[in-house]
Amino acid sequence: MTKDLEVTERGSFSHKDYHDPPPAALFDTAELGKWSFYRALIAEFVATLLFLYITVLTVIGYKSQIDPKNNDPCGGVGILGIAWAFGGMIFVLVYCTAGISGGHINPAVTFGLLLARKVSLIRAVLYMVAQSLGAIAGVGLVKAFQSAFYVKYGGGANELAEGYSTGVGLGAEIVGTFVLVYTVFSATDPKRVARDSHVPVLAPLPIGFAVFMVHLATIPVTGTGINPARSLGAAVIYNNEKAWDDHWIFWVGPFIGAAIAAFYHQFILRAGAAKALGSFRSGSNV
Repeated sequence: MTKDLEVTERGSFSHKDYHDPPPAALFDTAELGKWSFYRALIAEFVATLLFLYITVLTVIGYKSQIDPKNNDPCGGVGILGIAWAFGGMIFVLVYCTAGISGGHINPAVTFGLLLARKVSLIRAVLYMVAQSLGAIAGVGLVKAFQSAFYVKYGGGANELAEGYSTGVGLGAEIVGTFVLVYTVFSATDPKRVARDSHVPVLAPLPIGFAVFMVHLATIPVTGTGINPARSLGAAVIYNNEKAWDDHWIFWVGPFIGAAIAAFYHQFILRAGAAKALGSFRSGSNV
C-alpha cells in the first residue's frame, strides 16, 4: 500500500506530490443536476442556522446576566465566553460540513473562494442565499424561545458601538475578515497539506481560532460581524433602525477583507501573479 508519508533511512521525510485543482468554471450549470449540490446547500443552511442559534443565544444570555437589575455585574460568560461561542461553533460546524459543502457558513468566505476560482458563480450565489436564510431561521428560533429577553437585550444585532466612527467600524470588519479568510486559504491550501503531511493539523481548528481571536478584538467596536449572513439574520429578526443604518458596514467590510485575503494568498504567497507574468513573457518570446 502506498503511504502519503514515508521516512527514509536517513530519517528525513519525503514530500507528497500535490496538484492544485483546476479553476472552477464560472458558470457550471451541470451542478444544478446533481444531488450533491443540493445536499451542500442544505448543509450550509442548517450549519448557519445552528451557528446563529447558539451564538446569538449566548450573547442575549450574557446581556441578561449582567443586567444591573439582576445585581450580578460579574455574572455571565463575558466577552471571552462570547468569543469562544463563535469560534467554537465555527470549529464544530466546519468539521461537520467540510466534506459535504466545504463548510463555508459565511458569504464572505464564499466570496473569497469565488474570487480564487475555488467555486463557481452559481454555487457561490446559492450558498450565500442558503447561508442568509439559515441565519434568519436561526435567529428566529432564538426569538421564539427567548421572546421575553430578545428585544430587551438587543437581539444579537451588529451595531457600531458608541464613540467609534464609521471608518473605524468598517476598518475593523475589513481586517477581521481578512484574518478569517486568509486563515481559511492557508489551512486548506493543498500545497501546505502536502508539504506538512507529517503534521496532523485539523483545518477547522485554526479557522475556529481565527474567529475567536477576531471576536476578542472587535466585539467592543462592532459586535463583530465578519459574516454578512450573521449580521443579516440578526438585523432581519430584530428589525431595529440603528441595526439597519449600520448594516452596510457588515457587507462591504467583509467582502473587501475577503477580496484582499484572496488576492494576497493566491497572487502573492502562491506567486500567482509572478506565474501569470512569466507565462505571458514566455509566450511572447515564442
